[in-house]
Amino acid sequence: MTDPARVRRHAERVRELVASVVRTQIKDPRLGMITITDARITADLRDATVYYTVLGDAAAQTGTKAALDSANGLLRSTVGKALGLRHSPTLTFVHDDVQEHAKHIDDLLAAARDADAEVQRLAATADYAGEAQPYRIESDGDEADGAEADGAGTGDESAGAELDPNGKRR
Repeated sequence: MTDPARVRRHAERVRELVASVVRTQIKDPRLGMITITDARITADLRDATVYYTVLGDAAAQTGTKAALDSANGLLRSTVGKALGLRHSPTLTFVHDDVQEHAKHIDDLLAAARDADAEVQRLAATADYAGEAQPYRIESDGDEADGAEADGAGTGDESAGAELDPNGKRR
C-alpha cells in the first residue's frame, strides 16, 4: 500500500513542476494566462490529474487546453524525471471552474441579502392580524377572584386528591 502522505507530496510536486514548465519552457501562443491550481495523483502513482484556471473567455480556455494537450509529452517526461518513479504518471488536464462557482455563490448570497432586506421592509410596515397583545393579562385582584372560582381554598378537596405544582387537581 502507498502511504497517503507520500501521495500528497508527489501530487504537490507534480503541481509545482507543471507550473514551472508551463511558465518557463512552453512557448505556445495558444497558452493563455494560466494558473495551475491543484494536482491529484492516484494511490498507485500512475495517473495524475492537473487542475488549471485560465483568465479570459471561452476561446482562451479552448486554446489553453489545446496547448496543454500538445505539450503533454514534454510535461510528462519532466515530471517523470523529477519524481524518480519507475513509471511516469500520465497527466490529465482539467479546467478548474472554481471562479464560476464562486461567482454563482456570490450571486445567490446577494439575492438572499436582497430578499432579507425586502422581508425587513415588509415587517416594518406590517399590521397585526389580531390584537397587539393577544394574551389576557390578569391584574392582582382578578387572580384572587379566579382562584376562588376554580374551587381553590373552598375546602371541598377530598383528602386523597393529588395536586399538581400549580395547586390544581390532577
